[in-house]
Amino acid sequence: MSSPTDILEDQSKLSWLDRTFFKLESLLNLLGGIVIFLLVFLATANVLGRWLFNMPVNGYIDWVEQAMAFMAFLGIAYTKRLGGHIRMDILVSRLHGAKLWLVELLSSILMLFITLVLIYGSFLHFWRAYSLGDSSLDIDLPTWPAKLVIPFALSVLALRILLQIWGYSRALLSGSEQPVAVPLIEDAAAVAAQEAESLSGSTAAEDQQP
Repeated sequence: MSSPTDILEDQSKLSWLDRTFFKLESLLNLLGGIVIFLLVFLATANVLGRWLFNMPVNGYIDWVEQAMAFMAFLGIAYTKRLGGHIRMDILVSRLHGAKLWLVELLSSILMLFITLVLIYGSFLHFWRAYSLGDSSLDIDLPTWPAKLVIPFALSVLALRILLQIWGYSRALLSGSEQPVAVPLIEDAAAVAAQEAESLSGSTAAEDQQP
């Protein structure tokens, strides 16, 4: 796993594209967070309405179902850029230099292939829902906007993977030990040290409050 500080930068075109594209990914991640925030309000209104007035939010389940796609997929490319997805790196963490970049390159190519297949399938699913006028069971919400989010978010992810393939290929060809625009693997000790530092910083801030 990596952290945001591990994404190195330089003056290359690749690094510029990485930083520019990260702005879009950050915006999508923010939108996903806003959806979660609004969903909390909706759940609160549903509970209070049912409890106080015996009037729950009409179509609450339908709204939650549609929101799931936004919550689950809008931040997927953002997390990929930071190397935040859970993965098994017991073996990969023991590799260095060209061997590491070759393994990362091959795994990224495989991931790109899988992502493209998912884009194709999810787009067909969206188009079917749009063509047939598919809607939710309770309040007849159209389902195609939520289904469109999935191929869109996966397309953004595919572009991110392409940038990382470029980064790993560049590192492999140049023999660089510190490539740009790709997440770098941290060992368990470094991750633990960062978590301890973050925790101690939060504790210190609380102690300074009157």
